[in-house]
Amino acid sequence: MATQKSFREVELPEQKPQDDGTLFPAVLSPNTTATEVSAFEDVIRTHKPWLESLLLKRGAILFRGFPVVSPSDFNSVVKAFDFPELSYSGGVAPRTQVVDRVYTANESPLDQAIPFHHEMAYLPNPPTKLFFFCEEEPRIGGETPIVLSHILYEKMKEKHPEFIVKMEEHGLKYIKIAGDDDNPSSYTGTGWKSTYKTDDKNIAEERAAKQGTKLEWMENSVKIILGPFPAIRVDEMSGRKTWFNSLAVSYCGPATEKTGNQNTSVELGNGDSVGDEVVEDLLKVMEEECAAIPWKKGDVLLVNNLTVLHSRRPLIKPPRRILASLCE
Repeated sequence: MATQKSFREVELPEQKPQDDGTLFPAVLSPNTTATEVSAFEDVIRTHKPWLESLLLKRGAILFRGFPVVSPSDFNSVVKAFDFPELSYSGGVAPRTQVVDRVYTANESPLDQAIPFHHEMAYLPNPPTKLFFFCEEEPRIGGETPIVLSHILYEKMKEKHPEFIVKMEEHGLKYIKIAGDDDNPSSYTGTGWKSTYKTDDKNIAEERAAKQGTKLEWMENSVKIILGPFPAIRVDEMSGRKTWFNSLAVSYCGPATEKTGNQNTSVELGNGDSVGDEVVEDLLKVMEEECAAIPWKKGDVLLVNNLTVLHSRRPLIKPPRRILASLCE
């Protein structure tokens, strides 16, 4: 295959073996030494159909050893794939535009963990693909673990079949209390002005309504009610059911010690609560089934957001700078 002349698939100890004999995620390195990012861009354009098919089959691709050094280099790589850009509107994570299609990853304190989630699963039109780029690699910690969504669904259905039936029937409703301004201490800390890119309450309500979101104004804050949205989806390519929701990242209760995220809650679409024992088991399964590959400077991680969840482990020894880009 011509593609083999440009890429070689490598194995890392942190990858997860799958039932079909493949490893998750796929890890690709260059077959030849290249010093310019333009060479990587050319390879991407030439082999885009093959890379897309690999992404659909494996869920995520880590590109390691390519000459991607700066945010501008990363932006060029993202643009080479030519996926439509997704505007970050309605998102709850604090982030800043760096250059063109490149943004910071979640800007909350790096010593905080961020639970597994599909990006913007609390909105009707989440991104289908995510790019991450390691500009500064962590010394210790700070990994971005990923896990296949269909495996979570299968494991949780075994453990909590009655709850899964309710999730499939009613979906999930997410609730967030947001102030006027951003709260940098929380990974869901965007204020309503940043979330809806306006300081006009009427415009904010209009933009929220387009996303299936209701705003209830309170003194010095607003209650943002998202959904209910489907919590279990069917992947069109594989026909498998996926755990497509933000339950773990929105839950706030005794099953987890989330100190930086006291402004969110989650419930079933019919108003029933989510049992703490469900979340306890969910968090265990996520950790058991995830792949957590330590970042290396220059790494680019491409994730199928429809079939793979991601998270963030606490940074133990800085520095760490991970950038991101979202695609429709």
